[in-house]
Amino acid sequence: MIKNLYSRRSFLKGTALATGGLLLSLELPDAGRTRAALAATGPFIPNAFVKIDEQGVTLIMPHTEVGQGIYTSSAMMMAEELELDLAQVKVEAAPPDMSKYMDPNLYDQATGGSTSTRSDWMRLRQAAASARIMLVSAAAARWNADAATLTVERGVIHDPATGKQLTYADVAPDAAAQPVPKDVKLKEPSQFRLIGTNAKRVDTAHKVNGSATYGIDIRQPGMKIATLAVSPVKGGKIASMDEAACKAVAGVIEIVKSGDDAVAVVAEHMWSAKQGLEALAINWDAGANGKVTLDAIVDKMNEASKSQGVVIRNDKNAQAAIDQAPIKLSAVYQSPFLSHSPLEPLNCTLHIRDDGAELWVGTQVPVRAQNAVASVTGLPADKVVVHNQLMGGAFGRRLDVDSIEIAAKLLKNIRYPVKMVWTREEDMTHDYYRPYYYDRVAAGLDEKGKLVGRTHRVTGSSIYARWAAPAFKNGIDPDAVDCAAETPYDEDAVLTDYVRQEPDGMNTSWWRGVGPTHNVFVIESFVDEMAHQSKQDPLEFRRRMLTRNPRALAVLNLAAEKAGWGEKLPAGRGRGISLQFAFGTYLAHILEVEVKADDPEVRLVRSVIAVDCGVTINPDTVLAQMQGGVIFGLGAAMFNKITLTDGAVDQTNFDTYRVMRINEVPKIEVYQIHNNEAPGGVGEAATAAAAGALANAIFAATGNRIRSLPLAEA
Repeated sequence: MIKNLYSRRSFLKGTALATGGLLLSLELPDAGRTRAALAATGPFIPNAFVKIDEQGVTLIMPHTEVGQGIYTSSAMMMAEELELDLAQVKVEAAPPDMSKYMDPNLYDQATGGSTSTRSDWMRLRQAAASARIMLVSAAAARWNADAATLTVERGVIHDPATGKQLTYADVAPDAAAQPVPKDVKLKEPSQFRLIGTNAKRVDTAHKVNGSATYGIDIRQPGMKIATLAVSPVKGGKIASMDEAACKAVAGVIEIVKSGDDAVAVVAEHMWSAKQGLEALAINWDAGANGKVTLDAIVDKMNEASKSQGVVIRNDKNAQAAIDQAPIKLSAVYQSPFLSHSPLEPLNCTLHIRDDGAELWVGTQVPVRAQNAVASVTGLPADKVVVHNQLMGGAFGRRLDVDSIEIAAKLLKNIRYPVKMVWTREEDMTHDYYRPYYYDRVAAGLDEKGKLVGRTHRVTGSSIYARWAAPAFKNGIDPDAVDCAAETPYDEDAVLTDYVRQEPDGMNTSWWRGVGPTHNVFVIESFVDEMAHQSKQDPLEFRRRMLTRNPRALAVLNLAAEKAGWGEKLPAGRGRGISLQFAFGTYLAHILEVEVKADDPEVRLVRSVIAVDCGVTINPDTVLAQMQGGVIFGLGAAMFNKITLTDGAVDQTNFDTYRVMRINEVPKIEVYQIHNNEAPGGVGEAATAAAAGALANAIFAATGNRIRSLPLAEA
């Protein structure tokens, strides 16, 4: 959890009563005075989660939709407590406002880390329930009735005694004068009508019929199109370029630069901008990073990993336990740099004026986006209006605002709207990559094959140190060691430490699945190594270490049952297990693969996932995220790796950084355990469960141990 970036007091004050009709959230200390003043002067100013007016009910959505289905599940939570059907709730992206829309788990107005449902589970339902109570109280006051005798159905308040009825819109102005309930009783799970049902996504129709607007779809009167080139080597500069040739291209309007490391061509349309950029024929001076290679980066990580890091967990002298154990094993695992490469490349539309600016963009961090433009232009932040759009994928890439900052620098002297579009090549070669990780692990087992001690040293870049410096305390990056220090298993003697090693010439950031994507791969592969070394079945070995974790054992047993663990497989086939507790969710994944002696390609046959994410808002969303997440993770584990030559990234498009194809996707089965535990995250869980199961399945099929990804280069 990121702490102390913004005060909790400011957050709670912001999530308070206000409307444009009736708009409210949790509570406001001086709510009575505010309500009275606003009731006298007109509509409330929208600044929270629920808006009710003559147009209906709108959820002001604190998190962004990046394909994970959060618009639907959050609207379901809202509709549940407001006694509405899902179709009656509209969803509107929240404006940048940290005081109202900060994620309490991230301490930023951000969407990431599979925190959205976990953060909104209580606050959105409380906001909706408070609104319902105030609306019913207003109706009761109008009818001179007892509020406890009134009922609500589909947004209509009924008085059974008289047959009278009022809509929410009818009583919204009166409801503003009602006191905000201090103790809101939420529905019990047995009372849920919507939560736990398979609901159709609220954004599907718009995406299917083409009416949904993504950042790249923006059109504004008088808008021009630009595309850019940034030094292919971090820190490089423009040595020369042919401006005359560029300006000779039909449709080119102007050339703009940001220092010596970026240049853009503004044109009437994208083709002219792209042709003009090519005509510039830029020569780059690579600078200090011009000789950086991946091998050199890995060599430095290897050396760094030989020294003691910052200790994360040190229980019962694990090293001594290993030294004394009759069975000892150790290994080095490596996880590559990875690109986000969402289907929609980076883009934003900016209209900068002397007195303000407007930004149309799909971003996971609207406040940071607003501040980026304000910082470059010198405008006050409140003069920068952010129109947050749907995103054609993000996977963490849009948690950074570098592309917005570069656009603002390039366009700060232009006074007409310009849409800045990155080509796929610029996007992929200037990513903020998933860090390369270098892991040293060791373990000791007793004569009965029981784990007695484990050590794990994680070496890699710190994203927290750059992105959320207040959370990078005492040299510890919480994400880098997530799922390394704490595992689902019975462990008493554990030593985990972290060595920060920043790569030359590379920017790093979060990638779908964040820290667990590499740590679960390492832990679960090494658990399989322990089972093999002690001559135990991988399933039974895990079961023996789950005496204190019934939920983890339950998903493991369910996956094993559904996958047919123990049933004989044809020659050349193998099954592998991966088990985790990450993002508040328990997940077991069993993957079956086939490897033929005459075919180097690994065929993915069957993926069986058992998941316990606590209370389930929309089971269909869970299913979709398990399917999409495991495909994303398996594709990366099989094929993907970012490399450098002379400081520049080698992979430029999907021909050299390929995605899994439809015919390569295994049959995917998902089994959900439903309960009333607090909800966990599902957007990234299956991605983290992919690589370990793949590596273990390949070992089961071939006897070859995979300790370095991707599989294509193992």
